[in-house]
Amino acid sequence: MSLLLSGIEAKLITLAQKIFDRQFELDSKLVYEMDERRKQLMFQDILYNFSFLTTAVNLQDEKIFSNYALWLFELLCNLMKDIDRDRIKDQMVDHYRILSSCADELYKDEQVDLAKSYLQRAIVVTEDAVDNIKVSEQFLQGRHVPIRRAYLSALLRSDTAQATKIIRDAEAAGIPIEEIYEDIIRMTMLEVGELWHQNKITVDKEHYCTSTTQMILSLFYPVIFSQPSKEKKIVTCCVGSELHEMGGRMVSDLFEYHGWESIFLGSAVPTNALVHAIGEHKPDLVALSVTMPQYLGLCHEAVLAIRKTYPEILIAVGGRAFSTSNRIYERWPVDIHTDLATELITWADKVVK
Repeated sequence: MSLLLSGIEAKLITLAQKIFDRQFELDSKLVYEMDERRKQLMFQDILYNFSFLTTAVNLQDEKIFSNYALWLFELLCNLMKDIDRDRIKDQMVDHYRILSSCADELYKDEQVDLAKSYLQRAIVVTEDAVDNIKVSEQFLQGRHVPIRRAYLSALLRSDTAQATKIIRDAEAAGIPIEEIYEDIIRMTMLEVGELWHQNKITVDKEHYCTSTTQMILSLFYPVIFSQPSKEKKIVTCCVGSELHEMGGRMVSDLFEYHGWESIFLGSAVPTNALVHAIGEHKPDLVALSVTMPQYLGLCHEAVLAIRKTYPEILIAVGGRAFSTSNRIYERWPVDIHTDLATELITWADKVVK
């Protein structure tokens, strides 16, 4: 959608074309992101930007344009859901910079500097809006909410260095690894999943958040894998075609940190391969993680296969998918269901002698 203007002066149309062409020259990605319809809307929006900026300049009211810039950013994010918010921000910031370089073709005397200052303010509010996404009430509850919010913001901005620093700082501040894992990283990744589920972030952003977090988790491995052994063993994995392995990996890490030997089989493990791995590793406990509800059936099949082959082995299930069911795990032959690794560890340490 765009707002059509009528009665536009020829010189404004010429300037709009100049800015339009210049943005495509500077940004090679645009040709792939903008089909003909989007190009037409983009051109119309340039004309509309002129109108709002001129109104703000003539009335000497900066908020008129900055509020418009914020509204336009959210509008484009909703209209172009195949493009990440961070990328749309880049497109708009580039546009404002090009427009600023042409300000003397729109205005005269002191209005030129005024327009440039308003455009600079528009850049600031647009950059600030990237991670200004409404989050769930659940995300805002519990321990370490400010750190959690900062970590989510860094991920949404694709700022890997800042995301790493936030977790490093949390560790340096003495926050226990368990709390970093469960209260900061787990809660953030659950929110990332919800944002993707609500179509507020793109799938590539969701994958970036996951891969970056996996990299950051690996920074704890020198500590995690140097703990005294309890001579207890756990096998964890995601069954069937489930590719979301973060939950299983985090459970495995925290068990290792608490002295268990952990065998993490990763994602998309076929049932027969899982049963074979149990025979090979002979764990005390098997923990199965499911994120997507469509894989609950495969998880059920895996539970039945394990129980049939190894009747005495302890089985735990958990993950987001179970929260979408009517406590389905109560009808399965499992020993425990929990979404918290620390809760599972406390239980397992009592049960496994």
